[in-house]
Amino acid sequence: MRKIRLGIVGIGNMGSGHSRNLSDGKVPEIELSAVCDINPQRLDWAVKNLPETVEKFDNASKMFNSGLIDAALIATPHYLHPPMVMEALGCDLHVMSEKPAGVYTKQVREMNEAAAKSNKVFGLMYNQRTDHIFRKMKELVSSCELGAIKRTNWIVTSWYRPQAYYDSGSWRATWAGEGGGVLINQCPHNLDLWQWICGMPVKVRAFCHEGKWHDIEVEDDVTAYVEYDNGATGVFITTTADAPGTNRFEITLDGGKMVCEDGELHLYRLEMNEREFNRINKASFGSPKYVHEIVETDGQSPGHVGVLQQFAGAILRGEPLVANGCEGINGLLISNAIHLSAWLDRTITFPLDEDVYYRELNKRVSKSKLKPDGISIVADTAGSYNL
Repeated sequence: MRKIRLGIVGIGNMGSGHSRNLSDGKVPEIELSAVCDINPQRLDWAVKNLPETVEKFDNASKMFNSGLIDAALIATPHYLHPPMVMEALGCDLHVMSEKPAGVYTKQVREMNEAAAKSNKVFGLMYNQRTDHIFRKMKELVSSCELGAIKRTNWIVTSWYRPQAYYDSGSWRATWAGEGGGVLINQCPHNLDLWQWICGMPVKVRAFCHEGKWHDIEVEDDVTAYVEYDNGATGVFITTTADAPGTNRFEITLDGGKMVCEDGELHLYRLEMNEREFNRINKASFGSPKYVHEIVETDGQSPGHVGVLQQFAGAILRGEPLVANGCEGINGLLISNAIHLSAWLDRTITFPLDEDVYYRELNKRVSKSKLKPDGISIVADTAGSYNL
């Protein structure tokens, strides 16, 4: 069986997790051939914990051009995802990138254009798309059996982080180091799933509180309101300060409602479409009847391993990816729009003005406590952060 030779750039928490999965043979069609990190401590970890056959590099370019790998997995800090992806593609390598796709869509769009011009497979590590409940929600919405979406609500406040978490690294929760707070660090999967299942909004009005609950410079409390092109509305609420937190994703449609919470998917299926009931009902306090059920799924959530298995299948046999890398811009568009709406104190309508967002982000990066030299300060590193 042919195997894809993979190199990992950045072996912090995420990169080391991927390296262990591959070393343990959990993805039979991928062989871990090399790892790279500029942090000597992480390379020492690799020497002690990974097979001797895995080559260790302290420079990503050297690894990309070594001839030892067919594909690269990018697990670096957020700002570095697009430049690392583009460099790897330029070295004729297939690429899988960790989330998020990047920090600002202007850079991600450039990355997507480079990917479109290449003949290589480009995937994004949206492992939550493999979750059995989210896949079922996507299936139910896409089938249209419950009609059109009327309202979406996701309150995901189960991201609690104490001050000690933020104090563990000078780069944490800084505009220069991460490019944002809870939206860019904890919530990329949620924002991707929200748009993957429900579609992209056309308007965003949001409120972001920066350093409200922690001594940090980025947002740790967010409430966003969105509108869709069919008139549906949605609300997204998140924070890193609620204890205990909540994770409840609710979608109301013409034909009922689905609620994802506590590892279960509840479906409230109306006996009659609400729009039709509203048209024919003559009772002043009439309400459509419904049947409640806990939806049965296949129970399979292959996660990171599943994403990499399909990445190998896409390279070897042209099979579909869990998430094409170019789709990563969608959730980031929502994230950028939420930030921009809060910064400018107004509603943001898509398409997003990416130049305005970039300028506003740079204003904050220039004042960041990490290093006030602008976004370009992180463009020449290839290390890892323990996210």
